[in-house]
Amino acid sequence: MKLKMILAATLMAMGLGAHAQQPLVIKLSHVVADATPKGQASIKFKELAEKALPGKVQVQVFPNSQLFGDGKEMEALALGDVQIIIPSLAKFGKYTPKLQIFDLPFLFDDLAAVDRFQASKEGQALLKSMEKKNIIGLGYLHNGMKQLSANKALNTPADAKGLKFRIQSSDVLEEQFKAVGGNPQKLAFSEVYQALQTGVVDGTENPWSNIYSKKFHEVQGFIMDSNHGILDYMVITNAKWWNGLAPDVRKALDGAMQEAIKYGNKIAEEEGNDYRAKVIADNKAKVLPMSKENLMAWRTAMKPVWKKFEGEIGADLIKAAEKANK
Repeated sequence: MKLKMILAATLMAMGLGAHAQQPLVIKLSHVVADATPKGQASIKFKELAEKALPGKVQVQVFPNSQLFGDGKEMEALALGDVQIIIPSLAKFGKYTPKLQIFDLPFLFDDLAAVDRFQASKEGQALLKSMEKKNIIGLGYLHNGMKQLSANKALNTPADAKGLKFRIQSSDVLEEQFKAVGGNPQKLAFSEVYQALQTGVVDGTENPWSNIYSKKFHEVQGFIMDSNHGILDYMVITNAKWWNGLAPDVRKALDGAMQEAIKYGNKIAEEEGNDYRAKVIADNKAKVLPMSKENLMAWRTAMKPVWKKFEGEIGADLIKAAEKANK
């Protein structure tokens, strides 16, 4: 009898040990291809996390909406069906209006200024601004700076008057074009090329990657080096899940994510420069610089837009973003 009890206890201990050795499965879902900066950053996170925590974690990456699409991923995160997603900053309007700061036009001089703001105390605080709604941001991932394009040169704000501009769904972007006498038109991204080709809209705004890959430069006469806004993502996780991890595991995962984000952002910047060069080489649209005087005129024209959303975003936050410019 005593031998049976010892044997049973031994088997139970072995079972518990096997169970304890099961790795923590982390599902990371995103909606773009592996070859994109977001896709490459996701793969890099898997590599670094599993190297830092061998046998303890298994990261499963699901690209191209294989697991959840744009419309379902936030709900899936809340339910714990996925642990990490990387939505566009435009997706957070109903969670916090403060993130509209990244839609404010001509606020940041360039990508380096965006980086400085995102790394600042105020920028880092935004990552925790949705924690009460069970969302924690782990970092910012770049897509690229936006450029203005149209069927005429947009050197000054007056040049935009009367033109129809395609925008994504955003109250800030709507006011952006209204401020210079333009007519903003909300259109699905898939409809933009044909809308530009047929004159349904006269212009739009996009990072270089979108301009080249979607061939917008073939149906636009002029593209300005305006760098007037940023298209970015936030890497987010379920707050309850993240805070419930063992401190050493959480620290290792956070370290892996920060390195993966740096890797993805470097790719995004290099690709942006490469796509800009390809647009110029194609010689189908004229790429025009913006003088300091013209940039200042555009920024001055957009100050009322900043003021309009100051109450929602916060005056102090806007000032902190301005300080990031050098």
